[in-house]
Amino acid sequence: MERVELIKRLRAWAGAALVERGAAVFLVDPGWGERERAQWAALAERTPPDWDGREGWLCIATGGSSGAMKLARHDERTLGAAVAGFCAHFGVTRVDAVGVLPPWHVSGLMAWARCAWTGGVYEALDWKALEAGALSQRAREGGFLSLVPTQLARMLGKADTERWLRSFAAVFVGGGPAGADLLARARAAQVPVALSYGMTETAAMVAAQRTGSFFSGDDSSGEVMPQARLRLDDEGLIWVAGESLFRGYWPETRIAGEWRTDDLGELAAGGGLRVLGRADALFISGGEKVNPAEVEAVLREVAGLVLADVVVVGVPHAEWGCETVALYPEKADGADWDLEAVRAELARRLAAAKRPKRYVAVPEAEWPRNAQGKVNRSALADLASRAGRG
Repeated sequence: MERVELIKRLRAWAGAALVERGAAVFLVDPGWGERERAQWAALAERTPPDWDGREGWLCIATGGSSGAMKLARHDERTLGAAVAGFCAHFGVTRVDAVGVLPPWHVSGLMAWARCAWTGGVYEALDWKALEAGALSQRAREGGFLSLVPTQLARMLGKADTERWLRSFAAVFVGGGPAGADLLARARAAQVPVALSYGMTETAAMVAAQRTGSFFSGDDSSGEVMPQARLRLDDEGLIWVAGESLFRGYWPETRIAGEWRTDDLGELAAGGGLRVLGRADALFISGGEKVNPAEVEAVLREVAGLVLADVVVVGVPHAEWGCETVALYPEKADGADWDLEAVRAELARRLAAAKRPKRYVAVPEAEWPRNAQGKVNRSALADLASRAGRG
C-alpha cells in the first residue's frame, strides 16, 4: 500500500487518535494523563536531523527500553512487511479480523492493517461492550482476534463468549505474560489461542504459534515469522532484525540492522521461542509497560512530605499478568496520607495500567534497607505478593 493511501485510510479509521504534523503522523492515546501528554509534546515538536520525510514517518508511542515514553518510527514498508510475514506464517491471502484494541496500540493497529492490506473485513468492537456480552454477529470462520491476557481472563467462564471465541481461526494472546492457570482455562474452553511475541518496535508479532500448537500443550510464543530474524545472545537477551523492524525512535535514534530488546528468552524443545521475562526493572500490567521509577516519582510529588518513601513493584497476577503495587513505610506516629485523594490525582496524571491497584503499609521498623540505606526491592516484592495472598 502506498503512503498516501495508507494515511487516508488511517485518518478515516483512527480519527482523533491520529495527529499530523508536516510529513510526520503520530498515533496518540486520548486517555493520556498530563504527564504522558507533556512527554509526547516534547518529542513531537522536534524533527529528525537530515530527515527527508519519507522513511519512518508513522510514530507510535511506547515505553521503549527505558520506560520513558518513546516514539517508534514505522512506515508503509515496515508495516507491509509485517502483514506479508503474517500471511505467509499462517498460510492466508486475506485477513478478516475483529479488533478490540485501540489504534494507538500496535496490536490494534496491525489487526486493522492486515485487513486493509489484504482486502479483508475489519470490525471494531468496543471492549467494554464486548466484556458485557455484546458479541459481534459478523465473526466468521477463519477470522482473527487479538487480546492481551487480561482481556482473555475476563472473557473466559461465559458460555456464549467462549462459543464466540471458538469461532475464530486464532485468538492471539500477547503483550505480557499469560499465567499457567489462564492457559489451562483457555484449553479447557477449547479457545484456539495462539501465543505470540512482539512489540511496537517490531510492528507487533514476530513469533507466533501456528494453529493447533496450543492444544498440544505448547506454552512458548511459537516460531519466528518470515519477516523477522531473532537471536539470543550469551546473556539470553533477544535481538531482532528484519523488514518489519522500526526505523528508530523519533526524533534522533536510528536502528542499524539489529535491535536488542530487554527481554530474556530461550528456545523451547519444539523450536518455539519462550520468553522468560524482562531483564530490566520494567514490568507489564494489562498489556502495558510500567516503569516503577516513573510511578514512584509521581507518588512522591502527590503525597508530599507525608510519604517518607515509596517503592512500586509488579506482582504476578492471574488476570493482569502483573499487578502494580505501591509499598510505603508506615509512620510510627500514625501520620498518614489521604489515599483517596492520591488515587484521584494519579487518575489525572497517569494511564490506568501505571496506577497502583494496591497500597501496602510496612511498619517503619521493618522497611528493608541494607547498611548503605538502599531499599531491598526484592524483599518488598515478596512482601507485596504475600500481602496479596492474605
